Amino acid sequence: MKVKTAVLREAGKAEVIDRELPELSGYEVLVKVAADNICTSEYGAFNGSRNRPTPLVFGHEWAGTVVEVGSEVSSVEVGDYVASGYYYDPYTIPSREGRTSECTHLMSADHPNPDGFYGNAGCAEYVVSSEVACYKINKDIDPSVAALLEPLGTCCAGFRRFGCDFGDTVVVIGAGTMGILNALVAKAHGCRVLITEMMPKKLEAARRLGLEAIDVSACDPVEKVKELTDGKGADGVIVAVAAASAYAQAIDMLKEKRGRLLIFAAGYPAPKWELDPNTVHYRRMVIVGTYGADYVDFKEAANLINMGAANFSELVEEKIPLAQIQHAFERACEPGMFRISVICQEEN
Repeated sequence: MKVKTAVLREAGKAEVIDRELPELSGYEVLVKVAADNICTSEYGAFNGSRNRPTPLVFGHEWAGTVVEVGSEVSSVEVGDYVASGYYYDPYTIPSREGRTSECTHLMSADHPNPDGFYGNAGCAEYVVSSEVACYKINKDIDPSVAALLEPLGTCCAGFRRFGCDFGDTVVVIGAGTMGILNALVAKAHGCRVLITEMMPKKLEAARRLGLEAIDVSACDPVEKVKELTDGKGADGVIVAVAAASAYAQAIDMLKEKRGRLLIFAAGYPAPKWELDPNTVHYRRMVIVGTYGADYVDFKEAANLINMGAANFSELVEEKIPLAQIQHAFERACEPGMFRISVICQEEN
């Protein structure tokens, strides 16, 4: 079966090709993809800031309808509306211990395919997916919103490892897609959330979503956080932008003792960070790194989407047809954009 599939040939060049799909194995499903969102790593490969193998049939933030199932599939059925998490082997030791993102057979977004292409190939009319990567979504949810499952799941994972509690004050640095998703997860867990940003468009989006937004172009964000917390400082800070200045701000925003810092964003090239270990020692700080998500986190993300925990459509900047994939990448690379959603089925 040949299907129209987006491919990144090299930096700056994306196109749609007809690609043969592999046969289903017993534990795989065939999904008719409704939408695939372009993630940060993908437009980073397009603009040359990220080194990824090509030709890349990218696409791991997708949602669609199951149209065929393998002989051993039991958790999803034909007609189910699903969004994608990670492809993992449920029988490895990490997976059996619940750490599915650390599975030794986890399928990366850059894995090689037998036909010479790399990647998960979710930005296509149809995709062959592992059963375990599919999470059920209510059928009335916009596909472009459903496709936020994967990035939202990574925020759920980060918050789970973060350790902040109901009633704590959490600051999120950066109101891009991932910053706002982190803020919404913290809010869903009962935290008071402050979010810092300088771009008016992002500040407005954060405020429409009910977040307390601090305009860093109009004030000192550290002093503002202290003011809004009656001098105490934040219980925790999530750094959702990869910049040395953000790390320094985060330390200064934290309360004097037992503050928690979550490093969420990765930067390319890697930002430098000068940190006095004595500061961590005497202030009894906790610094947590996070990457990826486990099965439990994707389940939580699906629940948040299905229950309408927030108006996640605020984070879908624009919907662009698959046939215009070059334009979609060019738009995704423009400064200040939220998610560009590629619509993978032609309108009748």
